Amino acid sequence: MTGAEVVFTLLGAVAVGSAILVVTTRRLVHAALWLVVSFGALAGGYLVLTAEFVAWVQVLIYVGAVIVLLLFGIMLTRAPVGESADLDSGNRWAALAVALATATLLVTVLVMGFWDAYTPLAPGGGSAESLGSGIFRTWVLPFEVLSVLLLAALVGAIVLSRSDIGPDADSGSEEDAGENAEEGER
Repeated sequence: MTGAEVVFTLLGAVAVGSAILVVTTRRLVHAALWLVVSFGALAGGYLVLTAEFVAWVQVLIYVGAVIVLLLFGIMLTRAPVGESADLDSGNRWAALAVALATATLLVTVLVMGFWDAYTPLAPGGGSAESLGSGIFRTWVLPFEVLSVLLLAALVGAIVLSRSDIGPDADSGSEEDAGENAEEGER
């Protein structure tokens, strides 16, 4: 094993370990911070693979934008920051079984599909030119679907953060208008 492969393996272990902590921690803000560690380890993995452009996109978009959006969503929706018994449904063991079955299936499919494919860590694999060619020729439809999904998440966060949208706001504004009209007649 080369030094790059050792570093890549260690970064992979950090990414997987912090991803497990994301879903097992009981504090929502700590989960977001562990997600930053996981995304950072992924960016480090991209750097080891000499895909500098992809690493910076990972840092700027995921660590920068998605985590900030998640933290704003937590703050604006007044979600509980500390431990909350209301959020625990009691299906922890069933969820663990489903997660392990899904992970086993995914790993099996990946191993069977790429068993004989070994690509050494070679420089130049993640250049902006090759990445752009791949995204805008081969992967243009999934790229656009992902952009629409991120836009929907942003619109959803804005709608959740607004208190003047929804059925409670409409009924309250009509009552306030009626009270203001009565006060004006007096």
